[in-house]
Amino acid sequence: MSMHRINLKHIVAAGLLTVTFSLPGLAQQADLRPLYERLQQSEATDSKSITREIRMKWSQSGSDSMDLLLQRGKDALERGEAEAAIEHFSAVIDHAPDFAEAYHGRAQAYFGEGMAGPALADLEQALTLNPHHFDALYGLGTVFEQLDNPALAYETYALVLTMHPHYDEAKVARERLKDRVEGREL
Repeated sequence: MSMHRINLKHIVAAGLLTVTFSLPGLAQQADLRPLYERLQQSEATDSKSITREIRMKWSQSGSDSMDLLLQRGKDALERGEAEAAIEHFSAVIDHAPDFAEAYHGRAQAYFGEGMAGPALADLEQALTLNPHHFDALYGLGTVFEQLDNPALAYETYALVLTMHPHYDEAKVARERLKDRVEGREL
């Protein structure tokens, strides 16, 4: 577990401190920088539309075929067909290995199937490709929580909130874990 802690810190630190992006799959992220900044400074009501815009851009690979496969994976996941979702997301990854959203989707499918190891690997890859992917980071916290590592989950949810201060699920998760991690006041 300590390996993931080190990698998580490096991934997040690189994402928050990087001024230029060197990987081809991250070129889109430079274009999203103004949206990320607006999200961090937004009011709760404005954050919803900014979040939708960011997620929409995350789902655009630059290839209509890959976007269609990604959508098929998302649809399968929504229907509870994790195996089909894994196949669709894997096909996207095979053809567009720098597309972070495909790794995030496959991680969700793996997690739904109780496969924490592959989910962690895909979340790590999604965050390597897109260090600002607050949904992947939240997923990482969820996996850590399921693996009964509340301190690491708590820290991960805090990182989500530095990127997206109005991420309600991360707020709720931190509150749920607070006593376990920080202890109770006497």
